[in-house]
Amino acid sequence: MRVTTSLSSTYLVDDARAGAGQMIDRARAAYAAGLEGLYVGDHHATSVPYYQNSPILGRLTAEWPDRRFGALYLLPLWHPLVVAEQVGTLASLGPGPFVFQCAIGGGEDQFGPMGVPLDGRGGRFEAALAAIRALLAGEVVDDPDGPWGLRRARISPTPPEPVEIWIGGAGPKALARAARLGDTWYAGPELTDDDAEQKLARYLDHGADPPCRPLRRDIYVGADEADVARVREPLEQKGYRGFDLAALVTGTPEQVAERFLSLGERGFDEIVVRQLSFEQTDALASLERLAEVRRLVAAG
Repeated sequence: MRVTTSLSSTYLVDDARAGAGQMIDRARAAYAAGLEGLYVGDHHATSVPYYQNSPILGRLTAEWPDRRFGALYLLPLWHPLVVAEQVGTLASLGPGPFVFQCAIGGGEDQFGPMGVPLDGRGGRFEAALAAIRALLAGEVVDDPDGPWGLRRARISPTPPEPVEIWIGGAGPKALARAARLGDTWYAGPELTDDDAEQKLARYLDHGADPPCRPLRRDIYVGADEADVARVREPLEQKGYRGFDLAALVTGTPEQVAERFLSLGERGFDEIVVRQLSFEQTDALASLERLAEVRRLVAAG
C-alpha cells in the first residue's frame, strides 16, 4: 500500500508568506516521513488565503525531488489549453509520474465568480479532458465548435512520460465517467469506509482495470490516546466540513496503521492523507508519525 499526501492549501494567516512557508514545511515533513506522493487541490474565489495549485506545486517540487506528484483541476472552470500547458511544465520538474487529478466541481461560490454556469459542466468537463489528453500527447487540437473554440492548439513542453489521470466524484455518472475517461477513480474524503468500498465496486463493475485505487482520508496521527482526544473532541462538538465523522482517521500510529490495512482489505491501495488540524505544530507532528504508520503497514 502506498501512503501519499494531499497538502491543505488553506492557511489562516495574516501574512501570506507565512502560509506559503507552512505549506513548504509540511511538504518537507511529508518527504522526511517517506510518503510516496505529494498532491495539491484546486479552489477559487476564496475569502482566506488559498495557495493556487500550479504555482505552489512548482515551488514544492524543490522539496520533492524524486517521487510522484500532481495536482487537482476542476476542469469546467479552466481553459484546457492553459491546464495542458501548466501540466506539461509541472511534469518536467520531476521524474514523475505526474498525477493529473480532475473533477467536475460544483457550487455557485466558485462557478459564479468565474462566470461559468453550473448547467452543462459535465459536457465542459468531458470536452476539456479530451482536449487536454490530446494536447499532453503532443497532438494539435482543432475544436472550433467546442466550448472553447480551440483552433490549432498545441503545447510544448509535453510531459516526459504519460500522466496518470484520476477522476473524482461519487455519483453514478461520475463513477461511469471515471471508468470511461480516466485511468482510475479517486475516492473522496467525505465517503465513509463502507460507502467508499461500495462505490469502488460500482466503479469496477463498469469494466475498469485501474493502475491504482486511491482513497483520500483526512487524518491526525497522535502521540498517544490523550493527544488524539485533544484533536478529535472539537471535531465531535463542531463537526468537520459536513462529513460523517466516521470518514475521518484519528488515532495513534498503531490505530491508524490498522485502519489503513482495513482499507486495503476493502480494495484501496493508495491512501492519500490530509492533515485535519490547522495548527502547524500538530500537522507537522502528525506527518512525522506517519513514518511509523508506514512501517507498521509494510509489516502488515
